[in-house]
Amino acid sequence: MPIWNIATAKHLLSRTLFGYTRKDLEYALTFSSLADFVDQELLKEIDIPAPPGTWITENPIVDNGTIDGQRYRAFNYWWYDLMLKEKTSMREKMVLLLHNHFTSQRSDVNYPQHMYNQQKLFRKYAFGNLRQLTKEITIDPAMLIYLNGRGSRSKNAVPNENYAREVMELFTLGVGNYTENDIKEAAKTFAGWTVNGLEAKFDANRVSTDAKTILGKTGNFTYSQTIDILFDQPACAPFICKKIYKEFIGIDPNENFVNKMVKVLKDNDFNLKPLLSFFLKSDEFFSTELIGAKIKSPTELMIGTLKIFDFMNPVINYEDVAKSDYAYIYDSSKTLQQQLFEPPNVAGWPGQRDWISSTTFAYRNGFSDSIINGKKLTGGKIAFFLKALDYSRTFDSSENAVKFIDEISAVFFQIPLSEIKKKILLDTLLEGTIAQNYSTYVPMAEIRLQKLYKTMMRLPEYQLS
Repeated sequence: MPIWNIATAKHLLSRTLFGYTRKDLEYALTFSSLADFVDQELLKEIDIPAPPGTWITENPIVDNGTIDGQRYRAFNYWWYDLMLKEKTSMREKMVLLLHNHFTSQRSDVNYPQHMYNQQKLFRKYAFGNLRQLTKEITIDPAMLIYLNGRGSRSKNAVPNENYAREVMELFTLGVGNYTENDIKEAAKTFAGWTVNGLEAKFDANRVSTDAKTILGKTGNFTYSQTIDILFDQPACAPFICKKIYKEFIGIDPNENFVNKMVKVLKDNDFNLKPLLSFFLKSDEFFSTELIGAKIKSPTELMIGTLKIFDFMNPVINYEDVAKSDYAYIYDSSKTLQQQLFEPPNVAGWPGQRDWISSTTFAYRNGFSDSIINGKKLTGGKIAFFLKALDYSRTFDSSENAVKFIDEISAVFFQIPLSEIKKKILLDTLLEGTIAQNYSTYVPMAEIRLQKLYKTMMRLPEYQLS
């Protein structure tokens, strides 16, 4: 098992949280071993948070656009706040993974109540049983609306095949591990469901009682039995493990290690916690070539930047969402191409290299600049901005320019900076003076430090976790 030290702790927190504070890092290192931290803290069951408003229990209202739009904003702010204040629990990272796996889009679902209830499922099963979650997602109102299962019938009718296709292609098996006939037959078992208010309702009179043949098995299957058939397929566990590997470990799955993950997942009947515990304590997860090799998602970048600068108490204004401190994060999420609850399509956000383009890289730099100077790219002030002197003085080395660059680089970056890049940072900080004359108490120190932090976050290394 890897040694538990500051380097391994940084890597673990950067991959399993939305960034980390220095207090998170210090707290993690109070645990005596990697195993203790993973099993006792990172994967600890924690309480379900209070909801973002009483509206979650209201029956959806057609053409409630303005109000529902404000509620979706509030829902986003609420989730950002959970990500920011998650401390050292991996749960919210898993909730986003599940949201991106079992995708639904707010532009199709419309009603934030349904999306909230779907996310409650993700939070409930973040460390739980993936097979059972898939069964519950199958009849979840948001999913029934999004993939057109609502109102589908198979008795004397052709059922809608959208969910049957996506549950095989994207949720359980992957392309090439099923046939078109499997889709048609499975679609019959997913029929019969409608959405009434906040609830999904089943009408047996809408469903064919004929025998269906799905992936070589024949019977009058229910939707739950069909999901069991999918999870019993040899392709299912490898498909899921590769997706988890790509999210948390590396873009190119190591087949030998994936096979080990598959064994753990199947031995534990698709319970996620044993699988997470296994790979988070593995040598594979901490391979040198995989550290700092994952591009941060926009959400990781934004929330992680707030964390690194200790902006831990943004104001959420649920009554007037435009006045919330999170409004700028929400608006930036659209520009950076990861608006929560609005993935690009049913396949979700592809991630990794797709996060970076000539356009989005410039916007990423613009976002990090704005956190330093308190000004939006489009003009206007934001509620939080860095007081560079106060922040810098929280580092022990703040009055020693060379040591300060070393110390702060070790916090901000997952991989060591080259000496050339450290010199660039040092020259930015000194701005023509010599290191011996540097102090945070000299004139223009605030401006120099602002320039330093902007330069640091414009380095490619800052985009990596």
